[in-house]
Parts: sequence; C-alpha cells; structure tokens
Amino acid sequence: MIRTRFAPSPTGYLHVGGVRTALFNWYHAKSNNGKIILRIEDTDTKRSTEEFENLIYEDFDWLGMDFDESPKKGGDCGPYKQSYRYDIYKRYINNLIEEEKAYYVFYDKSGEEIGNFAKIPENYANKNYTVKIKVEKNKEIKWNDLLKGEISFNSSDFEDFIILRSNGVPVYNFTVVVDDHLMGITDVIRGEDHISNTPKQIIIYEALGFSKPKFGHLPLILGEDKTPLSKRHGGVSVSYFREEGILPEALLNYLSLLGWNNEEEIYDVREKYKNFNIRDVSKRSSVFDYEKLKWVNEKTLRSMDEEKVSKKFLEWLKFVGIKINVEENYIKDVISISKEKVQDLKGLWEFSKNYFYDDFEYEEKYKEKFVKKEWFEELINIAIILLEDYDEKISLTQAEEFMKSLTEKKITGKKNTYQSIRGALLGKLVTPGLYETISVMGKKEVVKRLRRVVKGA
Repeated sequence: MIRTRFAPSPTGYLHVGGVRTALFNWYHAKSNNGKIILRIEDTDTKRSTEEFENLIYEDFDWLGMDFDESPKKGGDCGPYKQSYRYDIYKRYINNLIEEEKAYYVFYDKSGEEIGNFAKIPENYANKNYTVKIKVEKNKEIKWNDLLKGEISFNSSDFEDFIILRSNGVPVYNFTVVVDDHLMGITDVIRGEDHISNTPKQIIIYEALGFSKPKFGHLPLILGEDKTPLSKRHGGVSVSYFREEGILPEALLNYLSLLGWNNEEEIYDVREKYKNFNIRDVSKRSSVFDYEKLKWVNEKTLRSMDEEKVSKKFLEWLKFVGIKINVEENYIKDVISISKEKVQDLKGLWEFSKNYFYDDFEYEEKYKEKFVKKEWFEELINIAIILLEDYDEKISLTQAEEFMKSLTEKKITGKKNTYQSIRGALLGKLVTPGLYETISVMGKKEVVKRLRRVVKGA
C-alpha cells in the first residue's frame, strides 16, 4: 500500500505552497488506494507553538482535507508529533554510536571542537557535545525521482554531519528518516527545496539499515518576479485567503492547477483525484496568479446553490467577526440576487451588507444627483403612499407594477425615479436588481428606508 505524508512545522501560518504539497500527496495516495498521514514536526523548540499547530488543524478542517492518521485522529504508527518521539530517536542514535557509524563531538565554552569519541569520557561528562554520523567518501548517492528522473550526488561533497544537537534535540534530517521508516511511508513527495536534504537522508537510511522510500520533488510556486512565493508578493497563508472570502473548494481547485497538466479548470477536487498521476505533474515552477484564483473562486461561487453559499457566508462572517441579526431565509434571498455580481465572500459582503444594516451612509454621488433635488421628497412620499396598497411580501411582478405606477406620476424622469428608489433602499447606485431588492426586503423594510432618506433630505 502506498503511504504518503505531509509534515508541517508549527512555526507559522500554513502556506499555500504547503497546501499544494499536501494536496498532491493526498491525490497520490487516494488515486492508488493508499493512505496519507499528517505529522507535526515540532523539534524547533524556539519557534514551534501550540497556537500554530492548532491553526494547521483548523485550516485543513476548513479546506476539507482529511488525513487517515494524524495527531488528532490517531493511528497505529503514532505518536504523530516529533516532540513526543525523542526517546525513539535517541535509541536509534545510540545504535549508530554502538555500531561505530556515529560518534560524539565535544566542544569548549567558545564552541570550538575539542575532541571526538566513541564513548563519553568521564572527564567530559559536563561538556557540551553533539553526535555526528560518519560519511563514507567517494560513494555515489542517487535516486530515481518521481518527477525529475535520476538525481545523483557524490558522498565526498559531504562532511560528517550532526544528527543530535547539543541541546539534545535530533536534527530534521535524522528525525524524518526515522519517522518515515517507522510510519511505513513509501513515497516522500515534497518541494524541490528539499533536494539538497535527500542525499543526507539517504546516508542516514543506509546507516540505519532502512529501505529507502521513493522520492518526488515538486517544483516551487513562484511570485510574479519568479522568486519563491512569499509575503512580499501578497498574502500567502490559508488564513489570509480565508479572510479574503476565498472558498476552500476554489483554493484547492486553483492550487491543483499549479503544475498538474489537467484538461479542465473548474472541478471538484474530491472527484478529480481519480485521474491523478504524480508523473503528470510539470517539472517547471508555476507562478501564483491572484487574479486567476479570483476567477476560479467566482466560477465556483456561482455554481453553488443559495443554501450552500449561505452556509459558507455565515461561516465567513463568524471567522472575520461580523455579526448580523437576520433570518437565514433572508440571507439566502439576498445571496440569490447578489452572488452573480461578485467574486468572493468578502465581495458578497461589501456588495450586500446594506441589506443587513439600515444605518449605512448614503453615497455622496447619490445625495448630489438625487436627494438634493427639489422633486426628491415628493417622489419618496408618493412611493410610500403607493406601497400602502401592497401586502408585506411583494412579488417581483408587484415590485415592477409599483415602480411603473410611481414612474407614471411623472414627478421626474424614469431613470431618476428608479435611481432615487435604488439609492434610498441601499445607499448606493450600483446594486442588485431593483425589483429583486424590493421583493427581498418586503414592504415594511422598504417603507422604513424610504422614510429614513426623507428625514435626511
């Protein structure tokens, strides 16, 4: 069985590049009826925090990406946090020392090496030491990369290197080898920035007598300047895109387009994995296009029914700390007439928020062109009188009849009439359809807003 893993460090926000790596691991495992493991690599004791670890779980929950084994879910190969595995690592380090494949290196107070030993001498018991692994010289180190083909190094390029720091914490290259072996990882798929780590890890695999997994190194995601995507290019964390109102389905959809040669552009990632082959992933880096992501999000948003968008919208409002006090059916109605005009949930809020609050400010353009005109107050008062003949729930047909009746009063021109009512109800001149707005709001709210604008005229 193919077993892959994604192993983030809880030292910062989850980067979209990491999500793309996790997604391709997820695709590779699922398309081969395998399993994917989430492992937390928290041996950087100074920067790793529980807060960032919890955010990793929260972000993957939001994305809808499920792992077969993880710190939260458990499994047969745990614990799945490296900070809980120090005894395991030290046991293997001690084995290497006993087999004379590794040795102690002692240091004086200034950090200079003062001796190498197979065992700790009695007079060195209180001195700082590390453990280094022996590197056999002039030996070819190679592997057939799942994406890049054969890659080789010469072991003479490497000196003996540290596997246990002076603070007692094993280094990254050692811990991942032990973890991947004990967790049965068959395929290690990660960013190409890890290629330089791979020969050292192969040295450790061979020293420990472990069979090597297959390695695959994904091209990096770049910014517009063709450097690795980072904060200087814009938001790069899952939290950022979540706050911007990007849908999780759209984010995963877009990330899977970055390097995967796929004929479609808009699809459900939970179905598309069936067509995935890791060897189809491009060997070239991809540029992250924020506008293309918005386009994918717009298409995804418009394909969803109102009920699903409403649920996503309410989740987003909660995430960004916005409170509204309206019935859910009203929200669905507002979404139904607004979602075709926006690209994301943040845009949906900006476009429709005046439906939910009636204490908004009127646009200056609206006040200058309409509210301050001598005919404006008469127009609004007649509109209020005409609405007395309607029930609370106003249909689209009735809304059209109402506006036609108001226009026939010839208080001003048709365009002025429509724009005056539009602005009175929503404070601005670019809105969803006026008939739809009147129908969604209902008679009571429409009259309330018309009276408000007259007071301020």
